[in-house]
Amino acid sequence: MSNAPGESSGSNWRSVLVALPLLGFLALAGIFLLRLHGDDPSKIPSALIGRPAPQTALPALEGLVNNGAQIPGLDPSAFKGKVSVVNVWASWCVPCHDEAPLLTELARDKRLQLVGIDYKDAADNARRFLGRYGNPFGIVGVDGNGRAAIEWGVYGVPETFVVGRDGTILYKLVGPVTPDNIDSILRTEIDKALKAGT
Repeated sequence: MSNAPGESSGSNWRSVLVALPLLGFLALAGIFLLRLHGDDPSKIPSALIGRPAPQTALPALEGLVNNGAQIPGLDPSAFKGKVSVVNVWASWCVPCHDEAPLLTELARDKRLQLVGIDYKDAADNARRFLGRYGNPFGIVGVDGNGRAAIEWGVYGVPETFVVGRDGTILYKLVGPVTPDNIDSILRTEIDKALKAGT
């Protein structure tokens, strides 16, 4: 028994129509993967650039002292009048261990203040981490439940922000501070912030 005229071409069209959504999905998935793996993750834009730093107060890391005095937690008023480098870190974060010596080196620049936000960490582990590498932070706020990280728009630790003297977020570095980006990117952004408004 032979097929009726046009029956074969009709089933071909149905096959094409069924395959179109799948092909569209595969094309979009390919574009997404290229964007995800092809770009530098440190260049992910932040909706907070140009906006005031979140007004989230965070408690101090208990038992973290300098010359016998407790290192303070994060009070949002600390950003006014100073260029700040805010680093979101945790003792369980592997890249945080790699960047810690670079932050200690950065803390030698007395024109700015380093602020640490300890993300979902055990206090003992956080103190040991800072004891191991040296504490570069003049302020350490504890973000035990992760709410502050959400308000700062953190994708994952570590992340570093440059905050201007007026309390505005000027730059965001996604991922660790590295020997490759500390001078070419981070210090360049810090220098811009230091020159602004002087």
